[in-house]
Amino acid sequence: MIQQQTILKVSDNSGAKTVKCIKVLGGFKRKVAKIGDVIVVSVQQLRNKSRITSKVQTGEVYRALIIRTRSKILKKDGSNYRFTENAVSLMNKQGKPIATRIIGPVSKRLRKGRFLKFASISTGFV
Repeated sequence: MIQQQTILKVSDNSGAKTVKCIKVLGGFKRKVAKIGDVIVVSVQQLRNKSRITSKVQTGEVYRALIIRTRSKILKKDGSNYRFTENAVSLMNKQGKPIATRIIGPVSKRLRKGRFLKFASISTGFV
């Protein structure tokens, strides 16, 4: 569950290290976001070696797709799983990823719907 002011790890090669959630998109009363939801984020910190060649800069506002959360995810067969961190991948306004690679596993829920491109550039599924 991600809400406003949550600090998230960026797990792609866009150049950002951490971001802060500004807004959860998807409705008037929506307070929290889960895996597969889109949020608005502000870049807080860049990776050390990528300051010159980074695709993003500190303070810029982007949209991001949530790919991992610490809260438990229940499967249809009754089992559940959870990740060890809250992680996102940055996207542009058209919904296309800024990065060319996603580091670490992502949920299989991303293969369904409109985020097939994020699932195809990731390294593994859970």
